[in-house]
Amino acid sequence: MKGRYPIDRQFGIWAKFTPSLSRGFLRLAAFFLPLMPKGLSDRRVNVTRVTFEKGGKALLIAAADCAENAPCLVCFHGGGFVFDAARYHYENAKRYALMAGCKVLFVRYPLAPGNPWPAPNDACLAAYRHALSHARELGIDAEKVAVGGDSAGGFLAADVALRAPEAGLPPPCFAMLIYPVIGGEETPSMRRFTDTPMWNARLNAKMWEYYAAGNQVILPGIRDLRAFPAAYVETAEFDCLHDEGARFAERLAAAGVSVQYNETKGTMHGFDAARKSAAAVKAVKERAAALRRAFEEQ
Repeated sequence: MKGRYPIDRQFGIWAKFTPSLSRGFLRLAAFFLPLMPKGLSDRRVNVTRVTFEKGGKALLIAAADCAENAPCLVCFHGGGFVFDAARYHYENAKRYALMAGCKVLFVRYPLAPGNPWPAPNDACLAAYRHALSHARELGIDAEKVAVGGDSAGGFLAADVALRAPEAGLPPPCFAMLIYPVIGGEETPSMRRFTDTPMWNARLNAKMWEYYAAGNQVILPGIRDLRAFPAAYVETAEFDCLHDEGARFAERLAAAGVSVQYNETKGTMHGFDAARKSAAAVKAVKERAAALRRAFEEQ
C-alpha cells in the first residue's frame, strides 16, 4: 500500500503523486507540457530557440552576463521517454547555467510511443553534434561540452557519451546522471519499489514497452566503460531505479573513471519537482558544483 515509505515530508504533494502512462493521459500531457517553457527568460537569464537535424528542438539557456566561448551542458530531460519536460526541468536548467557558469542546451527530443527507440537517442546525439559543430555560433567552448539528464534523460546522456566516439565525435568532457535509467538487469530496488510515488517498477515496465517497442535496447559499450567521461551520478532512496544508478557508479569506478556518487536519502524519484524543498536545493547545488569543477579542470 502507498505511503508506507518514510519519504521526507518536505516534498509535499509530490510525495503522493504518481503519473499515469495510459495513452489518454499521454495525449493530455502532450497538450499541456509544451506550454511549460513560456516565461523562462528574465533579467538573469536569456533563452533562445535552437533547431537541428533528426527532428530535434532545443533551448539555449544562459546567464544574461554569460561570456562568449562558455562551457556548455547538453541537457536531456526525464519523463519516461514519453513525457515532454516539466516546469522544474527548465528551472533546474536555469540554475545549472547560473551556478555552474555555463550555457545549457536544453534538448526537446521526439517522444515514444509515437517515436520509439532509436528516434530519441538519434535526436540527442544530433543535438550533441550540433553543439560541437555550431560552437562558435552558439558561443560555447567546443572543448568544454558536457552531457547530462535525469531519469530517461540520464539514459540518453549516457547513450550519447558512449556513442559519440563511434559517430566520429569527441567524447563529452563530463556526464551528469540524475537518478538515471540504465536498464539491462533486474535489481532489488526494482523488485521492491512497485508502488512508490512519482515513479515505480510498474511504470518502468510500461515505459520500456513504449520506448523499446519490442526491441532489446541496451546502452552501447556498457560492458567496457573505460572510455566513459568523468561523471556525477545521483540516486534517490525510494526509487525503483536506485540500484541501476548505484551499480553504474560502481562500474564506472571499477573501470577507472572518476565518479562522484551522491546517494540522496529520504527522497523519491523526481524529488526535485519540489523545487524549493531543502533536498532539491541542496542536490541542484551539488550538481552545479560538480559541473563547474569539471569545466574548470578541462
